[in-house]
Amino acid sequence: MSQVARRNIYGSAIAKLPSCTWLTQTYYSPVVAGGTTMRTCLPPWGRAVRVTSYSSHTLPSPPSELEARYYYASLPSRPVLVARTGTTLWEARTGPEAFLMAKELRTVGNHALKEVWEDNLALRLHAILDSRRVSAPVNLWIGVIPASLSGDDGIVVASRCRELLEEYNIADVDVEIRESVVTRSSGPTLLTPADSFDATVDVCEPLTTTLGLLICAQSTPWAEGTGGFFITEGGNTERLLLVTARHVVFTPNKCENRLFEHKNASQRRHNVTLFGAVAFNKYLESIQAEIGAKAIIANLCERRIKAIEGKDDAAAVRARQKLEAELNEANEAIGALDSLYQDVSTRWATPKSRVLGHVILYPHINVGIGSEGYTEDWAVIEIDASKVDPSNFGGNAVDLGTRIPPDQLTLKMYPNPQNPHSFTYPADRLLRLKGTIPDNELRNPTALDQNGDPCLPVITRSGISGLTIGRANNVLSYTRNYCGGDSADTSKQWSIFSYDSKSGAFSTKGDSGSVIADGLGRIGGLLTGGAGTTASSDITYATPINFVLKRMQENGIHKPNVSPVLTA
Repeated sequence: MSQVARRNIYGSAIAKLPSCTWLTQTYYSPVVAGGTTMRTCLPPWGRAVRVTSYSSHTLPSPPSELEARYYYASLPSRPVLVARTGTTLWEARTGPEAFLMAKELRTVGNHALKEVWEDNLALRLHAILDSRRVSAPVNLWIGVIPASLSGDDGIVVASRCRELLEEYNIADVDVEIRESVVTRSSGPTLLTPADSFDATVDVCEPLTTTLGLLICAQSTPWAEGTGGFFITEGGNTERLLLVTARHVVFTPNKCENRLFEHKNASQRRHNVTLFGAVAFNKYLESIQAEIGAKAIIANLCERRIKAIEGKDDAAAVRARQKLEAELNEANEAIGALDSLYQDVSTRWATPKSRVLGHVILYPHINVGIGSEGYTEDWAVIEIDASKVDPSNFGGNAVDLGTRIPPDQLTLKMYPNPQNPHSFTYPADRLLRLKGTIPDNELRNPTALDQNGDPCLPVITRSGISGLTIGRANNVLSYTRNYCGGDSADTSKQWSIFSYDSKSGAFSTKGDSGSVIADGLGRIGGLLTGGAGTTASSDITYATPINFVLKRMQENGIHKPNVSPVLTA
């Protein structure tokens, strides 16, 4: 068993995970830096000074300790800058306006780099990275293992990458190298979604049959991830299956990286449960916190009602009526939440009572599979009929929740007024998924973002982050896996950025396995990891859905159907 060191280029990162096959891995891809953003290379907590460009024979200096620390300070994981080729000098700000300047990642859009990226250019960049064992306007954003590359060596690597881009007549792409880490973000019948006006609408969502269930293998309750989407085999309406990332239910450090099939009842079951032990206790605490919040409101209403006792003017009458209604609503909510708490803390308390089903199939985690060259990291779980049945299952649906108001969510799904109609907020909050996004549209989206660049707005709902909105890049990222020698296996990933510099990360640790979809409800991919130096990811990585479905069928799942229906 060896340690995996993951290296990444662009939206990627490196992580150290135990594995029996991989030694190092690299993610990389082009990215537009925008905003006061990286499009103009304005530094956070510093000021930009434009200088003349250097020749290919004169290398710039490595970044200072201060620049390395604060250059990306506004990104979710605050990665450390290792090297860059841009000609904009960074100087630390001082005085009362020494605030951090916002940076955000943007899609590449219609740049010349898009046309040559997946051809020989990316492969030639591999050789430059291998030469230093680096674990790559538009910026080529390279992530390396923290403390694995010195500033001097980083400048050499970044400059050689820049020279290679110029060979392809691409002179407006700067190279930046940062430190980053890749992580694989790992009883009773389930409930039906509550009405939006129900006091338990938010806290009961993790127990419903909507997508985004927080799951783990019963044998490894500390390694949690998210259930992605349900399928059936062809027209089968009795057997329901759940798809997630393989590393969620079989962690690399606990299981051999090999094909697994559960073919008959005589085999030992690999059970999958809802919540690990720690997550279950946190869930109970969240219900108690909601009860406490309602109690505060009830107490405030009582005190305000008492304050206007004896007053009978029109204003006091209106206030009393409103306060009494609010008090009744708060007390009803407390009762409903307390009933939910009692039910969950008794009937869902043991791991056995939370078993959702068992794993029936997963291939070994692999990279560069087939002509597409994608990463393979998926597993299929058969759901126990005691948990999900025709009475509580309504198909693949994402609960949009109440945290993001309908008007704000709708506006975010329409970042540009020129975009065609692609999203209508559902009356019952449930975005029902149907069909898949064509592979060609992943690379050539038909919508535009707020900057006028091609962009595909997407959403995901996971067990940790809840509902998040992001922008899918139209240029794929690369993953490079070193298998014990100098040669590397290359794999592709679909990459998703945060919606903007204020929205926070699209995903975090524990979101692996969740489904990514667009506003039309079309499934785009299965979330498998992310890049960043903290639990929050600067970039999220996913495997395109049509590849996943094809590989399932090739491994024995008969005609996987992403629009499942159950009948009695």
